[in-house]
Amino acid sequence: MNIIFLTLLAFLGAEQPPNVVIVFTDDQGWGDLGCQGSTEIPTPNIDRLAEEGVRMTDFYVSQPVCSASRASLLTGCYANRIGISGALVPSSKFGLSSDETTIAELLKPHGYATACFGKWHLGHHPEFLPTNHGFDVYSGIPYSNDMWPGHPESPKAWPPLPWYHIESGQPEPDIELMEDLDAQDRITRRLNDLAVAFIHDNAEKPFFLYVPHSMPHVPLGVGPRFRQSTKFGMYGDVIREIDWSVGEIRTALEEEGILDRTIFIFASDNGPWLSYGDHAGTSGGLREGKGTTFEGGVRVPFIVRYPELIPAGITSSEPCMTIDVLPTIATMTGSTDSIGELEIDGLDITPILTGTPDATSPHEALYFWYRRGDLEAMRAGRWKLHFPHGYRSMNGREPGNNGIPGKYDYTVKTGLELYDLHTDPNEEVNVIEEHPQVIQRLTALANTKRRSLGDRLTETVGTDVREPGRIEATKTP
Repeated sequence: MNIIFLTLLAFLGAEQPPNVVIVFTDDQGWGDLGCQGSTEIPTPNIDRLAEEGVRMTDFYVSQPVCSASRASLLTGCYANRIGISGALVPSSKFGLSSDETTIAELLKPHGYATACFGKWHLGHHPEFLPTNHGFDVYSGIPYSNDMWPGHPESPKAWPPLPWYHIESGQPEPDIELMEDLDAQDRITRRLNDLAVAFIHDNAEKPFFLYVPHSMPHVPLGVGPRFRQSTKFGMYGDVIREIDWSVGEIRTALEEEGILDRTIFIFASDNGPWLSYGDHAGTSGGLREGKGTTFEGGVRVPFIVRYPELIPAGITSSEPCMTIDVLPTIATMTGSTDSIGELEIDGLDITPILTGTPDATSPHEALYFWYRRGDLEAMRAGRWKLHFPHGYRSMNGREPGNNGIPGKYDYTVKTGLELYDLHTDPNEEVNVIEEHPQVIQRLTALANTKRRSLGDRLTETVGTDVREPGRIEATKTP
């Protein structure tokens, strides 16, 4: 049955279009959920979402780092297309351009109330904050929780943590300094309470609730109720509190009678920050982690519950990416008319989510840039091709302990390497010599994409790259 027809049928039985909730964690590894195989971190609420919806096993972020990953989720674009790379810092004088259409701006013309509670990380100047990108209200931290003024050597030396609050129409955010050492322990609970209150306040109309948690990014913080509650140490306790929050959001939706007409999405922004050892998560056996384009860095959990269209208990291994979230939400909410005129990279994956027989990824290939525009890898079907580049690794290095990171080896390099992810998901056996035709086909695709979006590794300037938003040179951060 045609998916548009299915969507219309769903709307006929509802008084308003579906709500959208996205819970987006920070540095959570692919293996850090019960439904992904973890036996040490109980995540019953997230697992229940998977049981009642679809879990995608081969789902990706566009880049294995904070700002770039979030930019792609919210705009449906490869981050380098829109001029965002890496992780913005407090001295950055650029951010997400007002020309780009976010999920909030997609939904707002259709009567949605919109809120962002958590880590924004797409520019801390007022013109870049969520309220200038379609959100009615924003409360949270504008960068990572370790960025003021820089990364200290001891967790006890963390500086005061700024907490922003801004609503539509405010010229400047209200800024609260969380100065005591327990501030990090309260973040997850605080974001949860904001999210739950927003649901109760807006249950009578459609809403978009975006909850980009700052955890489990270091420095880890967890409320007293969850300390020493898992076999995985403090990191596991942090994930358990996030899982509790997912359960609280679900309960609020149930209490308002709107759970089943809410598209509920759970995902992470990149893989685990492996140098932190016992304060980092796991990749579930995938190679490497955050800051690399190997599977452990870019493959993330992705779960969607929406019983109006998505049958319970679906698992899909079709390769898709966060760039697909915006166009898919547009289809499911009937909001395709407000996507905007600028080109995006994401494609509608509704047929996969709804379990349509023989549905496959709409992408001929997915691409992974890193740093300031280095095209390091691509995936096409079962194949993962790495282009020659250097990367960081903890292999053979002593991992971090108790919040103090170990030291990466930054001298590691990879050549042109091909992996069959169907038989070798951990990228251990380079099969490049056995598949010259695959290399030829994928290289041709990559060259086309380089001409469009650029590649610093091959000194290719992309013709379709857009500028980020920038502040005046005289303006102070």
